Amino acid sequence: MEITNREIQVAKTSTELTFQDILGAWKVRWGINRMNYKVEPGLYSVGKPDSNSPVMVSANYKLSFDMLRKELKGLNTWILVLDTKGVNVWCAAGKGTFGTQELLNRIAIVQLAKVVSHRTLVLPQLGAPGISAHEVTKYSGFKVIYGPVKAKDIPSFIHSGMKATEDMRTVRFSTYDRLVLTPVEFVGTFKVSLMIFGILFLLNILGVGPFGFVDFYAYMGVVIVGCVLTPVLLPWIPGRAFAWKGWLLGLIWAILVNVLNGWPTVPQYSILRALGYLLILPPVSAYYAMNFTGASTYTSFSGVLKEMRVAIPAMIISIFLGAVIILVNNFIIL
Repeated sequence: MEITNREIQVAKTSTELTFQDILGAWKVRWGINRMNYKVEPGLYSVGKPDSNSPVMVSANYKLSFDMLRKELKGLNTWILVLDTKGVNVWCAAGKGTFGTQELLNRIAIVQLAKVVSHRTLVLPQLGAPGISAHEVTKYSGFKVIYGPVKAKDIPSFIHSGMKATEDMRTVRFSTYDRLVLTPVEFVGTFKVSLMIFGILFLLNILGVGPFGFVDFYAYMGVVIVGCVLTPVLLPWIPGRAFAWKGWLLGLIWAILVNVLNGWPTVPQYSILRALGYLLILPPVSAYYAMNFTGASTYTSFSGVLKEMRVAIPAMIISIFLGAVIILVNNFIIL
């Protein structure tokens, strides 16, 4: 920790990512230590900034912080890190932790007015929903400027006099952007999956089964459909709601499972079991697909709430009916 004077503390950071930084980012992508991957809030220096150097504002989610600092190579800047409880800028803005009050508090705590002679803050564009720019100016004297969506565009943004092009302002959710989110969602299903397999195992012991290989690959397939295939194919799946998109691909998978097991020519199990798969698998896929609504540019917060109010009760009813039908099938063969 560097001491710029007797009162103000500034941490110096590098634009080069270490092996530990890269490994940490990989682990977070796979859901490892994801909820505690953060840096200390405060003021950081990149290069050799002076009182005229720009001030970039970021979240204390380490992945966000690292993505910002590595793009500042060759620049002399300050980074003001807000306490977002280890949440990225976009999500923290929605939750209020990347917000006006926290920004004002952090400006005061680090005594930013004594560090820089100008009164301009560069905030990430995706943090705008949580910030009231006029209140920041009113209570701190600092003017808010929104930078580009992507950190890689920041050098060009700074060199152009803090002016963003239309391309810099455009939020995209490309196939790669969607694909990179799938590991953490897929890993997040493991605990639930183990519980489901445990319940099926107990039912087999109690003689309520049999539940076997078909049930295993039917469920694992629908997890892949909901967590991986749906987000990758998102723009090309008909409909708007994520739950609907996931349900539609889940239905296709359920039909495929039945076809693989002989339906409709030489079925290997009863019509009740086939109907049970058609009722259970699509809503499971829909639920996992719906998890991506908070990480995309395809919907709004109010849209997510509206979709959940309609979709979740429908999922519960469908899964319940499917489970009842399959359990009945174990006693009545049709």
